[in-house]
Amino acid sequence: MTELPEPMDRSDNAPAEEESGGALRAIFRGWRKRCPGCGEAKLYRRYLRQVDACPACGAALGEIRADDFPPYLTIVVVGHIIVPSILLAEKYFHPPTWVHTVTWLPLTLALMLWFLPRLKGCAIGLMWHLGLKGDEHQ
Repeated sequence: MTELPEPMDRSDNAPAEEESGGALRAIFRGWRKRCPGCGEAKLYRRYLRQVDACPACGAALGEIRADDFPPYLTIVVVGHIIVPSILLAEKYFHPPTWVHTVTWLPLTLALMLWFLPRLKGCAIGLMWHLGLKGDEHQ
């Protein structure tokens, strides 16, 4: 019979399950751009620059590096909104190319700028819940 792996050692970065309220709560708080631990304080001090530590609960948020995951998520989400919209517009309305250009490029940029901090907050919330910092090695 094979042995089960030891449970992952939770760092001080993430509290126990009963304190945090679960992964979905941490992810949702990140979506709202709030601290994944308490949901009270802001997650960012600037557009994508996270605070070093939560002023309300003291969670070490500045140590969490989400790296490239939030931009990948943003591209997937916005792509799944924009591409079908372009195809439907072309199928039903047949607009000229200049209409596509002045419509879809600004809309894509606006959606990317709106989704990116929220999806980064989701990634930070999940990583915080799991006790990851983004510097783990295999």
